[in-house]
Amino acid sequence: MPSGKVRFYDEEKGFGFLSSDEGQDVYVPRSALPQGVSALQRGARVEFDIVAGKRGDQALHVRLLEPAPSVARGLTLRDRKPAEDMVVVVEDLITLLDQASNSLRRGHYPDRTHGSAMAKALRAVADQFEAGS
Repeated sequence: MPSGKVRFYDEEKGFGFLSSDEGQDVYVPRSALPQGVSALQRGARVEFDIVAGKRGDQALHVRLLEPAPSVARGLTLRDRKPAEDMVVVVEDLITLLDQASNSLRRGHYPDRTHGSAMAKALRAVADQFEAGS
């Protein structure tokens, strides 16, 4: 079953487009959404079946795999950590990224545990930097 990400979805118009992992654009009508879902968020990971439609590939039976990534999670300036606390977080992130860089140079992606830790750290730093903007 092909997978990809939501490129955009217009709830008012009832359609959007997915970008498959192979790089193709796939039309997604409202009728392909899972029951109880009225819209897809940009960036959400999905699986779907494809059928050839009048105007190209069309998605059928879309299944949500992961919610859309959110960089700004509604933090306000009040929610921001003090700059002194962020120094430690940023330094830990630099260490994780350096380890990932070394692994990539050897031709290997980081293992799942390391990748997950890196993703959490990146999101946390992004949330703090975006707070109040």
